[in-house]
Amino acid sequence: MGIDIPIDDYDYSLPDEKIAKFPLSQRDKSKLLIWENGRISENIFQNLGEYIPENALLVFNNTRVIQARMIFQKPSGATIEIFCLEPDTPSDYAGAFAQTQSCVWRCLIGNAKRWKGEKLGKKVSGTWCTVEKMESQGETHRVCFEWNNPDLTFADILETCGELPIPPYLNRKTEESDKETYQTIYSKIKGSVAAPTAGLHFTETVFQSLKKKNVDSEELTLHVGAGTFKPVKSETLAEHVMHTEYFSVKKTTIEQLINKNGKVIAVGTTSVRSLESLYCIGEILAKNPDVNPEELSVSQWQAYSEDSGRLPVDGALRNILNYLDRKKSDHLTAHTQILIAPGYDFKIVNGIITNFHQPKSTLLLLISAFVKGKWLDIYDYALTHDFRFLSYGDSSLLQITKT
Repeated sequence: MGIDIPIDDYDYSLPDEKIAKFPLSQRDKSKLLIWENGRISENIFQNLGEYIPENALLVFNNTRVIQARMIFQKPSGATIEIFCLEPDTPSDYAGAFAQTQSCVWRCLIGNAKRWKGEKLGKKVSGTWCTVEKMESQGETHRVCFEWNNPDLTFADILETCGELPIPPYLNRKTEESDKETYQTIYSKIKGSVAAPTAGLHFTETVFQSLKKKNVDSEELTLHVGAGTFKPVKSETLAEHVMHTEYFSVKKTTIEQLINKNGKVIAVGTTSVRSLESLYCIGEILAKNPDVNPEELSVSQWQAYSEDSGRLPVDGALRNILNYLDRKKSDHLTAHTQILIAPGYDFKIVNGIITNFHQPKSTLLLLISAFVKGKWLDIYDYALTHDFRFLSYGDSSLLQITKT
């Protein structure tokens, strides 16, 4: 199954000069486009609070970008680039980062044809670190990391030896300043290889203005994978394979979602995908209340099946609460491959704060789904009013309000 949408319908001309290569010196001085029920206006991000409804709930992704890119050299001088995507052994992020002396990650490898699998090594702060390529799975490879200092965790190895992976479309090398500017000020949980960039605009000043309007906030964690930069290369969406990402949501956040029904604003597309995936998880639990935790996974097309969407939102979320009560757990962890595209019926999210995305990307399809196909009006306005695009660019607030 799949949605037969021509991807060329989601193309637009993005001149290189419109792509922000660096952020502004003050995060909240970026421009803000406001789209509400088809009306477009603009301001600066510092004044976001003027447009957020009283008593709304903002949901943030608190993931933190890791220094996931590591460079090794073969004796011949050939450079091998290893890009850590997600932990394999152990498979949980916390366990992988805490590992000492060895661990296995699923990675992308640059110049992979030149690396036949022999061990490569380098010194990391006086510690000898080696990498060995194991079996391949599609475009990714399992890579074993080993180091001879038991006092260092893998988090330490990445921090010392790794490089922050800024987006490839910036066409520049990572600079020291990126270590701060490519993280949200509320980032906590290590695991992403790309920042949830809508959150880069938030400052303490903005948070204080939101508090004055009794706007509540909650955090979830979705570790952003390299697939977020992957353009749709197939002619139609039905042929595209969406990437899978890990996410975690606290029980108290789900309770807040029930309380704030109709006033939930997601900060970033990663938060959107996590929140909408909760409804799908609730559907899975309606059919099988005692499903094993490892089977809590949202497939790419689940939300488009004929029997999806019949369950009330409140009921889906309460299914999750009941499940967590039975498991005596205070948070839900799952994987999602959800693909949100035109024709999707949003269940939980009523507003989105997001940057301006690449042509022919799944992120642009998500935006089009939310604004009922009016994405080109928004992007034409941004292109003709000096908005800056992509990760370090400006942002938008998209809201559908009842009149």
